[in-house]
Amino acid sequence: MLWKKYSQEKINHHVFTALEKNISYTDEIMLGVPASYLDDKVFSKDSNILKNAPFLTTMVDNPNHIGCHTFGTSESFFSGTQEIERDVIRICSENIFNAAPESCDGYIASGGTEANLEAIWIYRNYFMQRYKASIEEIAILCSSDSHYSMDKASNLLNIGLYKVSTNDETREVQSNELIKTIRTAKENGTKYFIVIANMMTTMFGSADDIELYISNLTNEGVVFRLHIDAAYGGFFYPFANKSNPINFSNPHVSSITMDAHKMAQAPYGTGIFLIRKGYMSYASTREASYVEGEDCTIIGSRSGANAVAVWMILAKYGPHGWFEKVLVLQRRTDWLCEQLIQLGIQFYRNPFSNIVTIRATSINSSIAHKYHLIPDNHHDPNWYKIVVMEHVLIDKMEPLIEDLKN
Repeated sequence: MLWKKYSQEKINHHVFTALEKNISYTDEIMLGVPASYLDDKVFSKDSNILKNAPFLTTMVDNPNHIGCHTFGTSESFFSGTQEIERDVIRICSENIFNAAPESCDGYIASGGTEANLEAIWIYRNYFMQRYKASIEEIAILCSSDSHYSMDKASNLLNIGLYKVSTNDETREVQSNELIKTIRTAKENGTKYFIVIANMMTTMFGSADDIELYISNLTNEGVVFRLHIDAAYGGFFYPFANKSNPINFSNPHVSSITMDAHKMAQAPYGTGIFLIRKGYMSYASTREASYVEGEDCTIIGSRSGANAVAVWMILAKYGPHGWFEKVLVLQRRTDWLCEQLIQLGIQFYRNPFSNIVTIRATSINSSIAHKYHLIPDNHHDPNWYKIVVMEHVLIDKMEPLIEDLKN
């Protein structure tokens, strides 16, 4: 088990030791790197402020984590904090998503959108290079509840997009609708499918049945690769659902997106991309020859502080502490659902989720606005969602319940 709980003292020591392994802009002669520490006329380097603040110190030191550090070579200037990033990738892939040891590559992305784009970009190139597929023969397949990054990917990468409608009550993809969509895509010339399955959708917190996709695509005789969008659910669903089947133990799951700046409460710009070894090279940009190890990420240059932030959060809790954190949020969500049931309010909730989505017909729009509930469509809402995050205490939900009663 790589994931362990550490004391604050040990966390600080680990990060500061890693920073000592990085090259220092201050103490060493670095003439060729187009970067420096944060401008000290604006950002303080006062040792009294930074001595017990490893994340802030990393921000000020400004290590560039360009590239992917789980395979090949990387910029040697920042090897210390790159090692922390590798630990984050291993904890997430192996301890959360059941990958075999050292079987995954990955990096800290700018967010879930980039991580999803990275996966789709890799598989598009994989099909083109491995199978000599044309652009017209490759398409994305996902549910209608999937994140808008699928539409972005289709547009940016110039490949088709097919969405399978979901049941309005259960938010599940129906087998007959899936088969119909696959066959329509095939009739339109699609031979290679980039499949996106959801682990807690943004609006509903619903999770897809990956076996439904796998069995039907196999029966249809098409080539596919399966990516899991766990941008929201990656740090929640596997702990809420101990029988979670959506992970790397399934040989069809090739890659997973996580977002540490959602449930893990890391700073924004902290997505996580995980993928089985053997695929990252399909995104290698060999034109980046001045970068040691080249680059195979969409973002390129990125702050090493984001990786440090995720590692610190995971080390502070440990796996058992994280389970308890999720359990508390689950219980708060249970309380909310019990109140809504008593009031006869129509809503959807995946039992392993902390998202509760209320039908717009069951709630006055003024109440929804008062409590900053998020609509599925700002122009013509059908649903409003409540996300039971760390700050959403029962005390803060009680006024909503009282207003609904009245």
